Amino acid sequence: MIRKGPDAIPHSWILAYAAVLLWFFPLFAATILIPTFEGRVVAVSVSSWAISLVCYALVITLAGHGSRLLQSLTAIIGCGALIFLGQVAGLVFLLPFFGEQLAQIVVYLLLFWSVHVKGHIMARSLNREWYIGFIIAISVFLLQYAFSTAVTSAS
Repeated sequence: MIRKGPDAIPHSWILAYAAVLLWFFPLFAATILIPTFEGRVVAVSVSSWAISLVCYALVITLAGHGSRLLQSLTAIIGCGALIFLGQVAGLVFLLPFFGEQLAQIVVYLLLFWSVHVKGHIMARSLNREWYIGFIIAISVFLLQYAFSTAVTSAS
């Protein structure tokens, strides 16, 4: 099941809404459990996430695969939510026992893995080779990083 693409996901708005709610759960948990995760960080996270979804939607639509858009975005949001949950859990559980450095390493490893997962989803959505999806995912990640850096350094 892990190797299947977004085409294996039902075309369902309810499932998409559930994935969005699932994405907001670790965000809410992070605001409660991580002291440095406050209002501005939440706003930047949500904005960056929205930018990534718009980018993925544009690529899928411009490539002529608009019929797969809902399934693809549902897969991207759902997988992103699970990885985000893993990042928050990693911070919460590793920080007190192993320190900030190891917790950050785990968070970054999960972040890099999410780029790989989203690349796979994009490749399957576009019927392209894996490296095309990976290039798209890296490009979107770099755009998110540039946005987050620009917004946080402006304050």
